[in-house]
Amino acid sequence: MKRFIFTVLILITLGCFNGLKAQSEFGIKGGVNLTFFNVEEGSFGSNQEVELGYYAGCFVDFEIENGFNLQTELLFIGLGDFKFLNAPIYLKYNFDEDFNILVGPSINYFLNFFYTKLKVRADLAFAYNLTSKLDLHMKYTIGFEEISPNVLFLGLGYKL
Repeated sequence: MKRFIFTVLILITLGCFNGLKAQSEFGIKGGVNLTFFNVEEGSFGSNQEVELGYYAGCFVDFEIENGFNLQTELLFIGLGDFKFLNAPIYLKYNFDEDFNILVGPSINYFLNFFYTKLKVRADLAFAYNLTSKLDLHMKYTIGFEEISPNVLFLGLGYKL
């Protein structure tokens, strides 16, 4: 666990220092998440259960070219009794100055899970810039394993 956290923090820190040479932005974000669990109800079939959680963290956004950016994040997520780190790596496309689409993998490290602690998922996100510093974002995370639920994140980001 310590090695994973250390590696992610080093990558974000290097990204911040690399930003002195290239066009990049650093910020914070947070909000709520809705986690969708499919629960089998015996002979009645599956039932969708939703649990409310929270998240907070930071991001670094690197400009690549022609409306494309690379955005990395490190988020702490709380969901009931579960706490985990989420580190997505997004390819970000700027449709215009205010609307962005982000897609990419996310690595999740569960801090207090009783078995497989590391999971890789797929994210699709949208962001709308309310001002030059504040954005409203929504992302949907798809779990690939049966035990990995799908999650909807809604929140705000602030560029420092």
